[in-house]
Amino acid sequence: MEKIREYFERIVPLSDRDWQLFSSKLTRHEFPKKAVLLKTGQTENHLSFIETGIARYYIPKDENDVTFTFAFADSFISAYDSFLTRQPSRYQIQALTDTTLWRLTYDDLQSIYKDTEAGQTIGRHASEAIFLSKSKRELSLLNDSAEQRYLNLFTEQPQLIKQIPLKYIASYIGVTPQGLSRIRRRIT
Repeated sequence: MEKIREYFERIVPLSDRDWQLFSSKLTRHEFPKKAVLLKTGQTENHLSFIETGIARYYIPKDENDVTFTFAFADSFISAYDSFLTRQPSRYQIQALTDTTLWRLTYDDLQSIYKDTEAGQTIGRHASEAIFLSKSKRELSLLNDSAEQRYLNLFTEQPQLIKQIPLKYIASYIGVTPQGLSRIRRRIT
């Protein structure tokens, strides 16, 4: 939990009172590899911080799921559109490895916004981080080749990409697993 405080204090100084209130609302959850953290049709009720692990966001399909983003340790994870609107999610989130999350409920976050000095800044930063990640992904889909998307993912998380099944990486960059094999052969 101290890791979370350190992360937030890079953004805004936290008084002991604010940290006490904030940390009292956090709950630690451990999920095994392949656990579904949020199912399609469920309303997201958590904004979570990944202590350890990797997760993927995907749209389940009969033949091949469509993976559209990954989340790694020391980042936020949430079906944020569902979290904000209180509407059911149209996609799922799954742990790709054993994953530990520190979770905050929607109601507890509203309380933190109201009762702490730093709450608004922390909330804004979390939402900005999620927005920037989504924006980066959209721009990459519009501007980069599949090979460049693969290289970007590999450059950003070289030690973790080895833990993601190739079929999910292929879906993420928008190619078949065979297409990914060709890309990997070309760049090695």
